[in-house]
Amino acid sequence: MNVLDAIRERRAVRAYRPQRVDEATLQTLLVAATQAPSARNAQPWSFVVVEDRALLRRISRQTIQRMAANPYWRMYASFHDPDFDIFYGAPTLVMICARRNGLDPAGDCHLAGANLMLAAHALGLATCPIGLAREELSVDAMRRDLAIPDGVDPALPIVVGYAREPVPRTQRNPPLVHAWLRPGARPA
Repeated sequence: MNVLDAIRERRAVRAYRPQRVDEATLQTLLVAATQAPSARNAQPWSFVVVEDRALLRRISRQTIQRMAANPYWRMYASFHDPDFDIFYGAPTLVMICARRNGLDPAGDCHLAGANLMLAAHALGLATCPIGLAREELSVDAMRRDLAIPDGVDPALPIVVGYAREPVPRTQRNPPLVHAWLRPGARPA
């Protein structure tokens, strides 16, 4: 698949089939993630892969409880629905973690996430970044359950699986360019 096509066609999918993703394919996605650029080639990423559905349900439930208690999120009906799944039924959560030291470890991990999502799309898989889960995944008890070592923080949780149905294309705004500075030109 042409990379420009993958960029245009990839969507955040919010409905998954229960079919598991095989380990070799997940390994391919992790390797693709590690090919991302990083500040001073620090490569600050590491990964936690969760395929345990009971653990995914527990993380979802705890995240929903935390969000429902937050005045900002309380108004959203989804956070009061006991059947709501923040992972949308995806069989796999890939959490990209960042070492705390470095120039921009979280930014580097987001670049790795973009690689992972584009590679998944090229392989016929669906993905969705789940930023709402990051706070729950950072809680000490959850960090222990997920074997996240000290000095490392969850940076980008991404669900991976097979889309339940095709996702329609979303409208994207054209690039907003504040300035295009050419030699000899000055901004107005």
